[in-house]
Amino acid sequence: MASPTLRALIEKGLFERIPASFSTFFFDQIKDAATLFPAEIRYYERLFTLVDKLEPEEFQPLFSPLRAVEAKMGINEKTWPRRTFTLDQVDFLNRNPHYAEWRGEVSKIFARLDPVLDEETRRKGRPRLAVVLSPGELPVGPDRLWTRLGGKKVSLTAAFDPSVHVAPLLKAENAAPYDRWLIQASGDLPAVPGVVTLDYEALAPYRQRLMSDVQQIVEREQIRGPRELGARLKKMKLMANEGELARDPVLAEFTRAVLLAGNGTLLINNTFVEWAAVQAVRRARPSFVVVSFGIRNKLKPFSSLLIYADQEKSSVIPTQVDTLGTYVDLEVFYLYVWQEFEKYAEYVRNTAFVFAAAGMDEVRVIAPADFDAPASIDPMMLTAKLREWMHWQA
Repeated sequence: MASPTLRALIEKGLFERIPASFSTFFFDQIKDAATLFPAEIRYYERLFTLVDKLEPEEFQPLFSPLRAVEAKMGINEKTWPRRTFTLDQVDFLNRNPHYAEWRGEVSKIFARLDPVLDEETRRKGRPRLAVVLSPGELPVGPDRLWTRLGGKKVSLTAAFDPSVHVAPLLKAENAAPYDRWLIQASGDLPAVPGVVTLDYEALAPYRQRLMSDVQQIVEREQIRGPRELGARLKKMKLMANEGELARDPVLAEFTRAVLLAGNGTLLINNTFVEWAAVQAVRRARPSFVVVSFGIRNKLKPFSSLLIYADQEKSSVIPTQVDTLGTYVDLEVFYLYVWQEFEKYAEYVRNTAFVFAAAGMDEVRVIAPADFDAPASIDPMMLTAKLREWMHWQA
């Protein structure tokens, strides 16, 4: 069910005024409102409130080009129901010779509206924090870590210990729902009430069931294409006996989507961590995220079902850890995670990033100018500075 703000806009007739395909996009996005994060709902509220407030001399030029393309495509009130978005409509758009032109006009609309929303977000900016952790077993020292990142090298007077120097940051005094996240390859850091915790190892029962169910579907059923497979995958919900996240419909659906929409997230711990972090930032816009990578196993010979098949069962080759491969992966994942934050107005010039590795005496800090990161610091003092940055009480 839509929020009161969106219901009011629907009742006001806004979605009858905008082009049919754009209106359908909206209804498709909110049809499962119970599984959307508050940040996503707020975005749609702000977006369509902005559209509703446009003066006629702004509204018509914004949407007229899309209406013209829709006419060429054959989209009209009879052929295109406004409040549904089916696979047939997806096929219609994808196969239409004017599809590229249609995509271009939709992009122009968002290019006009999103900067207005982003500027409003920047005016209301507040401090954000991201801590990205690496395992101590990597075969390199801090001089070889984070080579793709900028920022400042900060020496520590003692070895970095996540359980001592990060765990205190996770205490969720007065935390808003979905505002603090811990995403980790294994249960190195304990779950804290009020903090969303996604733990790859803890999700093992769900992951194994998903791999088994998907393999059965692909091998035994007549799946006619990726969209039909996608519809089946959406039914594979997290069960109550497979994790605490099942109690929250938003997080249960988020977990399902991360495991089944990310290539390799079922099988590779760090791929899961990276993709879950990217999706959490994109969808939930939390103010504090801990991203904790681990050591992955060596990949076994590929099969056509690599992203779904359980390698422990499908291959007799012994499982081996891969510290060098982990290091190579992580150098890319660090960059991916940092770049994802930088896409959104909430985080630009508001976010302190700390990249650290267990047992090492150096961290990498990327932060706004008003975050004081000295060349050398005691790690507990660094924790205190991070709390101060976030305006958290000691």
